[in-house]
Amino acid sequence: MTQAEVREFAGRGDLSFLEPEALQEWVVAQRWFGSKGRAVSSLDVLQGVPLRADEPLLILALIAARFPSGTHDLYQVPIGIRHSDEGWDTGVIAQVGNWTVYDGLSDPELARELLTRMRDRSIARAGGSTLTFKWADRTDLNGSTDVRPMGVEQSNSSMVFGDALVLKSFRRLEPGVNPELELLRFLDGHGFQNIAPLAGWYEYEGRLVESTLGILQEYLKAARDGWSLAVEQDGEDPDKLIEQLDELGGVTGRMHAVLGSDASDSAFAPEEPSDETLALITATVDEEIERIFKNLPHDDTGPVARIAGRSQDVRERLGQLSRIGVGGRVIRTHGDYHLGQVMLTERGWVVLDFEGEPARTLPERRQKRSPLRDVAGMLRSFSYVAAAGSILGTRVMPEDWESRARAAFLEGYFREVDPALLPPGQESIEKLLSVFELEKAVYELNYEINNRPDWVGIPVASILRLLEAE
Repeated sequence: MTQAEVREFAGRGDLSFLEPEALQEWVVAQRWFGSKGRAVSSLDVLQGVPLRADEPLLILALIAARFPSGTHDLYQVPIGIRHSDEGWDTGVIAQVGNWTVYDGLSDPELARELLTRMRDRSIARAGGSTLTFKWADRTDLNGSTDVRPMGVEQSNSSMVFGDALVLKSFRRLEPGVNPELELLRFLDGHGFQNIAPLAGWYEYEGRLVESTLGILQEYLKAARDGWSLAVEQDGEDPDKLIEQLDELGGVTGRMHAVLGSDASDSAFAPEEPSDETLALITATVDEEIERIFKNLPHDDTGPVARIAGRSQDVRERLGQLSRIGVGGRVIRTHGDYHLGQVMLTERGWVVLDFEGEPARTLPERRQKRSPLRDVAGMLRSFSYVAAAGSILGTRVMPEDWESRARAAFLEGYFREVDPALLPPGQESIEKLLSVFELEKAVYELNYEINNRPDWVGIPVASILRLLEAE
């Protein structure tokens, strides 16, 4: 294909000049490709929307990875195209004639194109589909021309503009508004200040799907996440961190109070939990306990030996904890809350990453749940902190640090949360919280056995503690 033909095809968003095998090989190798354990039967470009006529060219492609079962996953891949003699060598997908085709999100110039389009509130159309770029009217948020990738890619790709803005592009797409955009807009609109303010976003609407493609937020310069503050050798003084966890509890309580404050918005209005809510939770955890304990590895001397054969004890403990009346409210929550999702800044704690658990579907992540589920996630973080420094060889926390951290966080939380969101009475609150902690500890047990055997002792200790609690 000639140079002119490639430019002509790209101008209308047609990527048929790109060899499907080369694109498939590249996509499957990326960290953000979420189905590495599954065979891909084909990878098809479903839509290409041209966004830049000047070189380097930019086409936003929606790509379907199809599986032998007949299902498929949808991904966003901004495609950059430069002349080969420029020597571009980052995120290269293929060489086509005299052109280099590559991942557009690896190119600062093309990232600036997305930022410019958000500021201009531009609209791009192709093949009956529309890309809409939005700006949040925050004149105090302005990114410089300096653009760099942020950290190692996981399920998304992020680019930082100067030290002012960060763009997170969602790679795998699902129908509907991404929970992160939805929750940020709600919290910002209801005066919750402990978030990184939203500056803009872009979204797709067409015959394939309606989906959020990316969000632009304030970049938190000179901030550290709670996990590194607790675990790393140059982290916060353990006693000082206890004081800060009281403040984090207060921030969390206010966040939940705000998320449960608007009865006029059906997506956020707090609801009475159904009689089946707790029964469904406990039934699911019970099944997980039975499955995971049945497949525990044989280890006569390691941590797993301490709980081997105790499946029935754990299930009975779950049953005891579940004998509480349904109470409180279910609301929209963070959904994946732990120390890695909060950052300590000059203005206090800031909560990040409202996407929810990436492994869950978007409808699952939008479900209303007890706010105590978020609380349980943070408490599990403290269990990990208490042991992680020793495992990693960074630093050892005082022996009573976890119990003090839990007490400080919970004191701050109960001081600020709306009591109407919680079950009535301290005993009911503690039992429901223990159910959620047990749910997470059982999940962690399975994860650590399969991924980090040296960490298995952490969930084992927590399960034993829940067994022994009165």
